[in-house]
This record gives sequence, structure tokens and C-alpha cells, in this order.
Amino acid sequence: MEILKVNHLSKVYSSFKGAKEVMALNGINLRVHCGDFVGIMGPSGSGKTTLLNLLAGIDQSTSGEIFIQDKNITELSSEEMALFRRRSVGYVFQDYNLLDSITIYENIALPLILDNVEPDKINIKLKELASFFEIEHIQNKYPYHISGGQKQRAAVARALINDPAIVLADEPTGNLDSKSSKNIMKTLKKINDERNSTVLMVTHDPFAASFCKRIIFIKDGAVNMEITSGGDRNEFFDRILEAQGMIGGENE
Repeated sequence: MEILKVNHLSKVYSSFKGAKEVMALNGINLRVHCGDFVGIMGPSGSGKTTLLNLLAGIDQSTSGEIFIQDKNITELSSEEMALFRRRSVGYVFQDYNLLDSITIYENIALPLILDNVEPDKINIKLKELASFFEIEHIQNKYPYHISGGQKQRAAVARALINDPAIVLADEPTGNLDSKSSKNIMKTLKKINDERNSTVLMVTHDPFAASFCKRIIFIKDGAVNMEITSGGDRNEFFDRILEAQGMIGGENE
């Protein structure tokens, strides 16, 4: 089943104070199926972040269509999109985006709290996720009391709290050391393998990308190539490096 369908998606940033127009995305077509784990890679300025922002409804496309679970989100109002995003899209930020003024428990529960879900139901959901991510011991702590890796696991738990159709991750290992990066990628792979969560991740890191099932490379706002994992992560890592070399440019 197709969870995400993107048709001829384009984004043009208009000229400003004499600067010329910028074509950030140029006719992107994309399909993501239920249970997929897709990485988006490409040189700096290729349109990776723009694509993710459009898929999340944070920015609006110039033309084209985005369907998530057969709903065309390009036709939603800003209020409708905010509600749809909260209920159907999980988002993992590079900088965690946790609120320092509330506990980890409250941070993870926030989407349900905003939806006025009963406390008993929230407790059941939180207990299950905290156990899955092995963060029971930090639930009552505040974000500034825990490590970056723990923050990101909490952020992934929050992204899953509403059982979203798709989880979007923006450079989820970008602020982490190598050990924490590996743990987070194992976490994302675990939710994909064991919970059949559909994940789409933007990354510049070949190591992080090697955990995906397939990688879509974009360059100059268009799909350049796609590679699929055969199941051997070391072999896939080598193929990712080779593909980066073929595309050229700094992959940041």
C-alpha cells in the first residue's frame, strides 16, 4: 500500500531585492510504501530539506501534489494541515525540538495532550513506548538533564505517539556523536522492523543511510538515482559512497 505519493512536485523561491528566482525542486516524483525505510540524500543545496518541509506541510509547493494515505495535503488549509500533521505525521528534528520546561514524559505525550486524549490512555501509550525505547528511567527528568542520544530517543517516541502514517526525520544523527548516532539509527530500524513504521529520512551521512532499505539521491531539485539495499549493510554502505561520488559535490 502506498503511504506517500508525490507527483511532479516543484518549489520556486521568488526573486527578492534583485536576486533571481531559485528552483529548489523541479518535478519530483516519489512513492513510499507501507513499511518502507527511505533515505533522501544529495549534495548541499540539492533540495533535500525543501522536500521534507513540503512533505510535512511546513512549506507550500509551487506546483504538484502530495498524497499521504490518499489525502492530498497540498489542498489543505493551514489549520487543516496542522491537525493532519499532528495526527498522521511523525516528525523527528535534528535538534530534538523538546521543550525544556516540561518533563520527558510530557514532551512525548504532547501530541495526545493537545488532542485532549484521556490521561489513562496516554499512560498506557507512554508505558509501551518508554519500554520499547528503554527510556523508562528518564521519563520524569527534564531535557537538560539527559544526553543527546536520550533526547533523540524521546523525540522518536514522541513522533510515534499518535501512530502516524509516516515518520519524517530531518538529519536525526546530525547533532550526535558516533555512538549515539548508531543507537538512534538502530532505534529507527527497530521501529521499521518491529512496528512496521514507515520512515523517510533526510541525511548526508552514509553510515546513517546504510540502515535504510533504499536511498533516493536528488541533485539540482530532481531525482538523480535510486539504490536499494540487498540486506548487507556493509555492502550497501559502499554502494552509497560510490553513488555519492558519482553525483559529486559536498553531501552535507
